Amino acid sequence: MSRFSVSRHPVRGMLAAAAIATLATGAAVAVPAQARTQAAERTASCATTWGSLPEASSRWSAATVKNVRTGRHGCYDRLVVDLTGRRTGYQIGYVKVATMDGSGLPVRTRGGAVLQIVVHAAAYDAAGRPTYRMASQRELSSVGGYDTFRQVAWGGSFEGQTTVALGVRARLPFRAFTLAGPGNTTRLVVDVAHHW
Repeated sequence: MSRFSVSRHPVRGMLAAAAIATLATGAAVAVPAQARTQAAERTASCATTWGSLPEASSRWSAATVKNVRTGRHGCYDRLVVDLTGRRTGYQIGYVKVATMDGSGLPVRTRGGAVLQIVVHAAAYDAAGRPTYRMASQRELSSVGGYDTFRQVAWGGSFEGQTTVALGVRARLPFRAFTLAGPGNTTRLVVDVAHHW
């Protein structure tokens, strides 16, 4: 899967130009009707049937976690857990506080809500060697400037499962699914919408 790039927002550009013109001239400038219409169309095009209730798949496999990454889309922010091996299951849902695998200690995250993502895959191999090496447990992926995501934090890997705590702006609709490939890899995808 390729990384998403920041989508260009013509409406925001028009609004920014109007704001600069207002500052430069000191005159009040109304938002053009076309800009309001485009903003309304954009919101309508992002309408979704997703909900905010927990999602799960009971499947288990010998897959291991090899990476956690994020991307942006015009209507949602995306988190991807890259796995080596066949599809595996997951449990994803909003919680008051995410907890660390094994110890149960809280994993604090920024944002108004937190999604706890539990993948039925270890982040270590049969010899106990890590299969996923992160630079920082507090910031698995840089999400500064994202519309919905606020923080991606490590929640540990214990007894064949791995937890990621995803801090989000608010309790927003999400969806989760797995994709097979390329080769002997799988991706767990979690999309969180920018609005209801």
